[in-house]
Amino acid sequence: MANPSGSVTPPSRNTKARTGFDWPALRADLRGAVPDASLALIVTALIYWLLYTRIANGTSATIKIMPMLEDADEFWMYWMCQAFGWSAMLWAYMTVIFGLLRSGPRPGGSRLSAARLEKWHRTTSLTTIGLMFMHAFFFFTEQIRTNQDQWSPGRSVWTAFVDVFVPGGYATGTGRVAILVGLLAFYLAIPLGFAFYLRHRTGSRVWLALHRFAIVVYILSAWHTLLYTTQGWFDGPFRTMLWILQIPIALLLLARLTAPARPSERLSSRGPRQRGSALPTSARLLGRIAVVVTVSALVAVVVTGVDGGRSPEDAPLAPWPDKAVIWAGLILFVLAVGATVIRVRRRSAGSARRRAAEAGRSTDADTT
Repeated sequence: MANPSGSVTPPSRNTKARTGFDWPALRADLRGAVPDASLALIVTALIYWLLYTRIANGTSATIKIMPMLEDADEFWMYWMCQAFGWSAMLWAYMTVIFGLLRSGPRPGGSRLSAARLEKWHRTTSLTTIGLMFMHAFFFFTEQIRTNQDQWSPGRSVWTAFVDVFVPGGYATGTGRVAILVGLLAFYLAIPLGFAFYLRHRTGSRVWLALHRFAIVVYILSAWHTLLYTTQGWFDGPFRTMLWILQIPIALLLLARLTAPARPSERLSSRGPRQRGSALPTSARLLGRIAVVVTVSALVAVVVTGVDGGRSPEDAPLAPWPDKAVIWAGLILFVLAVGATVIRVRRRSAGSARRRAAEAGRSTDADTT
């Protein structure tokens, strides 16, 4: 666990806790997440009520695209799936904000300590993963109910499982890409989120290196949401608001890259600040440039209103990009994660050897 100064708290003297999964920390975070998860369930219920009301009064944009869903009582599991999806997106937004505030510069005079931000970040992360699972689970149960008219019970369950939980299994409409992207976000959230509880086995440097890639989970989650909203589910001010809400995330990410809380991550090729960095200076500079371009693109989308989507009155768009492009991106992402971990482990091993050599020379000097 990182303390307010940004260093990592030494592991306990318990050998099992020091070398294995940190179950005590997970249990403590789960207890801490109870109020947070309870609030998330209340918000989910309110979102469900809002969706139900919009269906009842005929203002739902979704039923204009899929009129077969207008019976909210019959398709209640689908609408519960949507409610959990929106609350998951909201909690993902909050946990990213907390994480970026924790690892980047905070406004002067802020009463939020690093320890408190880190605790909120971990508990909201756990809640987000739970909400993502419930989002998929209710879609799974709705698929089972829908398939009952087409297949035998056993076949319907298997078909629903492939559609909902197997990346690339959903083969029709916008979901060909959107559900694939959402599943990748869910499956990446689990190892990247729970890597914290394996930090005593992997080492704190490896955990920190892995955790930097967690922002990709949010990007995929937002992409999953916007793929549906820009395909006609929502239009006008609501869609614009979704894009506007991404600008604070991008700005905080830029601030975190420009002035990170940990000295080893600062953009400098001189002195001790470079020591312990997982990436070379050129790679970190490229990351900053990419974020600046992203912020500029978000501002352009908000100003112009052109985001590549369509209005409900327009003809459906073909899913883009092709699934092969997404799979290729995933392979490159995994390779980047693997290369970073290997680099960090080698640097850690080299530092350990240097410390051992220095200790040996010190011992020899004392002896003479």
